[in-house]
Amino acid sequence: MPTLPALVIIGLTLKQPEIKPPDLDLLEAILSYSFKDRALLERALTHRSWAHEQVSQGTEDQARELHNENLEFLGDSVLGLVVADYLCTAHPNVTEGELSRMKHRLVSEPTLAAASIRLHLGDFLRFGRGEEKSGGRRKGALLADVLEALTGAIFVDGGLSAATNFVRHALSEELRTVTPAGAAESDFKTMLQERLQAGRRSAPRYEVVESLGPPHRRTFTVEVAWDGGSARAQGRTIKIAEAAAANEALALMKAEDEAT
Repeated sequence: MPTLPALVIIGLTLKQPEIKPPDLDLLEAILSYSFKDRALLERALTHRSWAHEQVSQGTEDQARELHNENLEFLGDSVLGLVVADYLCTAHPNVTEGELSRMKHRLVSEPTLAAASIRLHLGDFLRFGRGEEKSGGRRKGALLADVLEALTGAIFVDGGLSAATNFVRHALSEELRTVTPAGAAESDFKTMLQERLQAGRRSAPRYEVVESLGPPHRRTFTVEVAWDGGSARAQGRTIKIAEAAAANEALALMKAEDEAT
């Protein structure tokens, strides 16, 4: 009988395709960092779904030694420290609130996921079969997680200086372009939406109710409405006016909380 390399002869069942291991040399070039202990790099790339497929049922402790969640926890703190240090040096004259908003934006899931995509980190992750089929390599949360895990792994392997260099490399574009005004534009809207979601209320609705002035010096008035109230504010752009309206809404809600 002829050999059938793509089949298992018994039952003629198709073989499971072997997943090619990640090219760690290429990844280190992308990261601009060479690991002393490559086991840390491999662990940083390993999702819990892959780890649990490698151990026997009921041996979760062994799986924890393989996947990247502890490195992700560590990396989250290291990222926060490195970003805070950078912002304090690059923006010495801004307020604590402005620094906080810029930091929140830089370490948010969308920002980290975008940086992860730019570095093609999804191509190197190790997932279990289920997560692979569900498109784990394209999920923003998992892409943000692996950037945090790599930050933690580099910190363990090379110390704070190495981790700092990596974070500044990975987030170079975001660090260069972040501003207090830009962070405020997105942050007040995010905070309002999160507050409404926490109270199981519908999302805020924004509407431009007025625009005044010539095209090069136009002022927009935006109203934000939610189930329970509304607020208005002005700005030189629609985005700035929306952020200001969201800030007014948050102030109204805070005053209502204090009154009760």
